[in-house]
Amino acid sequence: MKIAFFDTIAGIAGDMTLAAFVSAGFPLDELNAEIQKLGIAGVELTARHLRRSAIDAVHIDVVVPVEPNAHRHLSGILSMIERSGLSAAVQERTHAIFRQIAAAEAKIHDTEVEKVHFHEVGAVDSIVDIVGTAICIEHFGIERVYSTPVRLGRGGLIRTQHGVMPVPAPATLEILRDYPVVFTSIEEELTTPTGAAIIKALSSGVLQDEAITVETVGYGAGLKEFRELPNLLRLVIGHLGSEQEQEEIHTVEANIDDMNPQLYPAVIEQLLERGAHDAYLIPIIMKKGRPGILLSAMVPASRLNDVTEVFYRETSTIGLRIQVVGRRKLPRRQMEITTSFGRVAAKAVLRDGKETVTAEFEECKRIARETGMPLLEVMRILEHELKTTRKARPEDQCT
Repeated sequence: MKIAFFDTIAGIAGDMTLAAFVSAGFPLDELNAEIQKLGIAGVELTARHLRRSAIDAVHIDVVVPVEPNAHRHLSGILSMIERSGLSAAVQERTHAIFRQIAAAEAKIHDTEVEKVHFHEVGAVDSIVDIVGTAICIEHFGIERVYSTPVRLGRGGLIRTQHGVMPVPAPATLEILRDYPVVFTSIEEELTTPTGAAIIKALSSGVLQDEAITVETVGYGAGLKEFRELPNLLRLVIGHLGSEQEQEEIHTVEANIDDMNPQLYPAVIEQLLERGAHDAYLIPIIMKKGRPGILLSAMVPASRLNDVTEVFYRETSTIGLRIQVVGRRKLPRRQMEITTSFGRVAAKAVLRDGKETVTAEFEECKRIARETGMPLLEVMRILEHELKTTRKARPEDQCT
C-alpha cells in the first residue's frame, strides 16, 4: 500500500505541506496547471530553496491577487471547488479538510457551521494550500496518510483577524482533538489550523513500529528559524508493511429501544458520510424483555468525534460504548474499467500477489436499470469480462 508519512519535525502548515510534495518530486508547473482549474485570476505558485540545519528544503510562496475581503463561507468555498473541474477524489479530500476547519470554528465561536466566516483560511493562499495538497496526494497515487504525533508550540501569542490568540491557536487544538500531539517549549505557532486539518481529515493515525519501504523524501521549510529544532516538515512517500494492512480502529455502539425504526437508514447513511468504515444494526432483546437495536459503527481514530456526534444528534441514545480493536484487511483500490457497457467503477483486491477485480454492485444495478437487462445477467457478463481481458485506469482512491 502506498502511503504518505508526515514527520512533523516543526509542526505542519499548508505551505510546508505543498513544499514537501514539490521537494519530493511533484513538478511545479503541473501543480500550477491544476491550481488554475480553481478559476482564481492571477494566482501562481513559486518555489525557492532554503537551508534548515544544512538540509536543503523547499518553500512555496503563493502569489495571489489583492483581495479587499478574504472572508468566505464554507458553502462559497465548496462551490468554487465543485465548479473547478478537479477530479472527484481531489474534491472529496478538499471538502473533508474544510469541513474539519468549519466544525472547529463553529464550536469555538458558538455558531453554526453554515455561518462560519473563514478569515485566514478563507484567503486564496490557504485555499490553494488545501486544494494543492489534495492534488499532490492524487498525483503520487497515495492510498493512505500517516504522521508522527503533531508538534505544537506553547506559551506564545499570535495576532489573527479575530484578535490576539494563544499558541497553539484554539482552532488548531479543536481540530486535533483525539489525535496525538506533542507540546514543545517553543513559543511560536508550529502547527496552523490548515496544517492540523490536513492531518485530521486525511490521516489514518500515527505510525510507530510499522515497516516502510521508502520511495522518496521531501522537505518543506517554514520561513522562521528556531534554535531548538529545524523548521521543517519531512514527507516520506513509500509502501507500508506486508500485504495485509493492520490498523487500530474504534467500535462505537449503542443499545436503543425507543426510536422510530424509519430513522435508522438515514442514521447509517450519516455515519458513513462522517467517516465510519462500516455501520450496521443487530436486533437484540433488552431489559424487561423489550426488543431493541444494537447500532454499531467502525471508526478510524481521526473521525471518532464526527461519528459520536451523529449518534447523539440523530438517535435517542444517551450513552455509548467505545472500544479500540485491531483490524486487518487486504489492500484494495478503486478503479474504472472499460467494459462492453462503457466505463464502470470497480474494486481491485490484492491477495498472494494476485489482483482480483470486481465491478461495484451499485454500478451493476445502474447498468441493469439503464439497459433493461436482468441484474444477474449484467453481473455474469462483467465477471466474465474481468476474468479475461480488460483495460484499467487506477483512480488512486482507497476504500
